[in-house]
Amino acid sequence: MPLFLPAGARLIAATHNAGKARELVELLDGRFSVTSAAELGLTEPEETETTFVGNAVLKARLAADASGLIALADDSGLSATALDGAPGIYSARWAGPTHDFAMAMAKLEERLEAVESNDRSAWFTCALALAWPQGAAIVVEGRVDGRLRFPPRGDKGFGYDPVFLPEGLDRSFGEMEAEEKFALSHRTRAFEKLKAAVF
Repeated sequence: MPLFLPAGARLIAATHNAGKARELVELLDGRFSVTSAAELGLTEPEETETTFVGNAVLKARLAADASGLIALADDSGLSATALDGAPGIYSARWAGPTHDFAMAMAKLEERLEAVESNDRSAWFTCALALAWPQGAAIVVEGRVDGRLRFPPRGDKGFGYDPVFLPEGLDRSFGEMEAEEKFALSHRTRAFEKLKAAVF
């Protein structure tokens, strides 16, 4: 099967995170008909891999095979240098089953204070995987570097956006309109690589 997506193809955004689903739809820019895994009632898989790439492929593969449709999955997270890359692949799990990112950001601040480091450098990573039912999968990765600042600022975006300032800027992702964030984000950088490969 050729690794090519014709315009208008139906895709599954293999996520149960409404914020991620919205960003994936916006990045696809109306080229495809997109339905989320949550909308189809697919089971949310346990993320058992040890890397963003591994988890993205796992989610895309399961959604594609369960639905019979091409699936696009994202696995992403925030890594703090002073915490040896944590929370990393556990970024969502720090928010608990209710996806309470206010709690997750408070936990992040507490952990940084506990290690008594002044290093607030951090980065977001995004792995995007595109999987065909019972077939091939493509995976790419994007990264954006920056620093952490507390307390959280801004009510846009989702997740850890209110505490992350991209390199060279003094505003958090949470303070940026979608267009500005997309121009800088790890997800956009990964998507550009994916687009070059299959769109």
